[in-house]
Amino acid sequence: MMLSLLFHKKHRNFLRLWMAQLISQFGDRINQLALVGLIAERSPGSVFDLAKLLAFTILPVFVVQPFAGVFVDRWDRRTTLFICDIVRGALVLMIPFAFMYRASMVPIYIIVFLTFCFSRFYVPAKLSIIPDIVPKGQLLVANSLVTVTGMIAFVLGCAAGGFLIDYFGARNGFIVDSATFFISALFLLSMHLPQKLKDYRTHVLSTGRHIVGTIRQPVWQELKEGFLYLKQHREIRFIIDMLFILFAAAGALYVVIIVFIQKSFQSVTKDLGILAVFLGAGLFCGAILYGRFGKRFIWYKTIFFCLIAAGFMLILFAVLVSRTPNLVVASSLAYLLGAIIGPIFVAANTIVHVVSEDAMRGKVFSALEIITHLAFLATMLLTSWLSHFIQELWILVGAGLIFMLVGLIGMGRSQKFKTFALR
Repeated sequence: MMLSLLFHKKHRNFLRLWMAQLISQFGDRINQLALVGLIAERSPGSVFDLAKLLAFTILPVFVVQPFAGVFVDRWDRRTTLFICDIVRGALVLMIPFAFMYRASMVPIYIIVFLTFCFSRFYVPAKLSIIPDIVPKGQLLVANSLVTVTGMIAFVLGCAAGGFLIDYFGARNGFIVDSATFFISALFLLSMHLPQKLKDYRTHVLSTGRHIVGTIRQPVWQELKEGFLYLKQHREIRFIIDMLFILFAAAGALYVVIIVFIQKSFQSVTKDLGILAVFLGAGLFCGAILYGRFGKRFIWYKTIFFCLIAAGFMLILFAVLVSRTPNLVVASSLAYLLGAIIGPIFVAANTIVHVVSEDAMRGKVFSALEIITHLAFLATMLLTSWLSHFIQELWILVGAGLIFMLVGLIGMGRSQKFKTFALR
């Protein structure tokens, strides 16, 4: 069924979106490792300096995201995706050629911030366009494929980026990331009927004038409607709660586990990239299996069970790696952790698609972005500060315990949710 969705003539627009996401997210993983390598070159072993740079990738969520969902629901979604890719590619290309070797990090902070401002429009537009190009009965399969895309890109990008940054430096990582944005834009440009570049340029300019006009309209009113809509839907509120906790734990882990792996294996990005490959491979397999067999299981039970299992696996990973940093053992545990987490994201996105109206999707996904990134940023900065007083090992163990506790509490309160499997 997945192959037919990708390669059937009726769904060629979804194939092009899938390819665009695969390529751009491949570059994103290289960019992520390039940022890690950049800090390693300037401030080796500094958890706080890494957290400070990565904070500028998250701050746009609070500056731009409240408006992004509103405008995504007003604009042509394909055009939004295309413009975001072009601008992000140009911004990233400025880092290695203009600012990378300057003493001050401020210009790089600004470019990273602006790049992720455009990403705030890209994410809800990408998620909102899926029901427009895929039949309703294939939404679970489509969301599985979109998640799989991220996992494939994660695996390939981390594999390439880990060695690229370790042997050739961060500069080349930024150049590759920029190129992937431009290639992704070409796939988006080809969606629907192919058009000549001149005709498309006219369309983009017309859309630009439309954007200026819509800004004058009552955005705050639509934002208010979006949050009221969330309040009225128990299933969406549940997804928000779960993702808030999940991303809070992820934020607590993010910079801490990077430094934990660097110290354990005595490398900058090479071993980090290898472990990320196995984590991504696990996410890939978990998403594929859930997309194939997920219809047999009640959605909320899947999420709670995966949280409990993920917490246990994270604790096992931290303890074993800290005692015996064996790459084979660590890679196997990273794979299992990814396979357990994968179904959570597929189920969460599909639930939002099922219960959200078309005109509200962009606002809903924007609200999810704001809430989850707030949790991620707060705990990332907190644990980067706590790492001065607490060993990385115990921070990882604490995050694992949070996963397990939330899953167990959820299992005990699951009777209040609607009992249905995703289709």
